[in-house]
Amino acid sequence: MPTNILNGVVIDEQTQMSLGELCRACSRHAEWVIELVDEGVLEPSGPSPERWYFSAVSLQRALVAARLQRDLGVNLAGVALALDLLEEIETLRIQLRGHGR
Repeated sequence: MPTNILNGVVIDEQTQMSLGELCRACSRHAEWVIELVDEGVLEPSGPSPERWYFSAVSLQRALVAARLQRDLGVNLAGVALALDLLEEIETLRIQLRGHGR
């Protein structure tokens, strides 16, 4: 029976990370993250890339964006649309659970 070992880091919702930390977490260059910000996929706090901070939600969105590009070849505009639709689906699922369905 094959054994799979998974590694991960638990990040709470209050965690803030710098541009460099986000890049390391996603194994991507800063230019890629800046493109995600320009496309509206990520919304950092702070006035400039040197002083940007990202939430745990941004990390999750960036990781999904990376997978969409790597696995499906989706461009940045498509990534932004896919992330918005995935969040809409999740919101609707939560609402359905609230109504007992």
